[in-house]
Amino acid sequence: MSTITLPGLVDVHVHTRDPGQTHKEDWSTASASALAGGITTVLAMPNTTPVVGDAVSLETAAAAAAAGARCDYALYAAATESNAATVGRLAPRVVGLKMFLDQSFGDLRLPDMDCWWNHLAGWPGTSPVAVHAEGRSLAGIMLMAEWLGRPIHVCHVSRADEIALIARAKDRGLPVTCEVTPHHLFLDASDAGRIGPASDVRPPLGDPADVAALWDRLEVIDCFATDHAPHTAEEKASPTPPPGFPGIETMLPLLLGAVDDGRLTLRQMLDRLVVNPRRIFGLPEQADTRVEVDPDESWVIHASDLHTRCDWTPYEGRQVRGRVTRVVLRGEIVFEGGRVLGAAGTGRNLREESQ
Repeated sequence: MSTITLPGLVDVHVHTRDPGQTHKEDWSTASASALAGGITTVLAMPNTTPVVGDAVSLETAAAAAAAGARCDYALYAAATESNAATVGRLAPRVVGLKMFLDQSFGDLRLPDMDCWWNHLAGWPGTSPVAVHAEGRSLAGIMLMAEWLGRPIHVCHVSRADEIALIARAKDRGLPVTCEVTPHHLFLDASDAGRIGPASDVRPPLGDPADVAALWDRLEVIDCFATDHAPHTAEEKASPTPPPGFPGIETMLPLLLGAVDDGRLTLRQMLDRLVVNPRRIFGLPEQADTRVEVDPDESWVIHASDLHTRCDWTPYEGRQVRGRVTRVVLRGEIVFEGGRVLGAAGTGRNLREESQ
């Protein structure tokens, strides 16, 4: 067995569903899945129940994470229609502000551009702003960000025209960064028939031309991020399936397959899973932390083998290459031989510790 050693990976876009929706996932299962996928830091989205939009809800979310997390983490705050004047007080305790400008899971879509402006202008400039912005929303929020001199990070870019627009913005020196998900790199709309009703995701899967454009513009992409968005198999099979895919455990083998195919170098992968996430979100390095991978092991993805609670995957039956064999977090073996060894509650809140 050959082994390559990687630093602990960072996933900047994870929905743990905890608190409030733990029948889908919780911190214990999400972070177990993260460790099995070589990820030692997750940044958790705020569209939980309650929404993380004030000090009380932040305390609730932080308590759930402290009790369940097996890997390190930080939390986002949510921009809502009513909290632009107050949410900035949370900035020292969170990793950034999340603005939902287009429809996603939950009811956090910001209603108008005045609200966008107030949040961008009011959020402290030392803390990142991450935006769910598609199409014209993307153009609008980048224009506002330029006027305000406000860096933004664009989540789950999925379309050829969007990555082209971001490339033009970067060429003009605008302070914009972006991420792309594995499902927008490795799946397209033609996969919907195979996946069935569970194929509903936000943003939707693109056409093959969109997928090709993302790979062609790899230099524009700052981060790979899963947008791990678990719902149960029963919910996804319902007449009104909620949007979202699980993916935190399958990202690394998919990307290692792209390395093996020559579409990506190992250095490019690590820049987008370690170096750039730390830089953009101000994350500390994790001492004595590493991920050991057998790059030659070929295996087939089955939901029954994964650690997520939602018990399904859009990659069911897909053959991949590269298996995580051991994860060491701060000197402790937390994953080895297919078993999660890190205990629930041992993960550290990277924002609280920095205070």
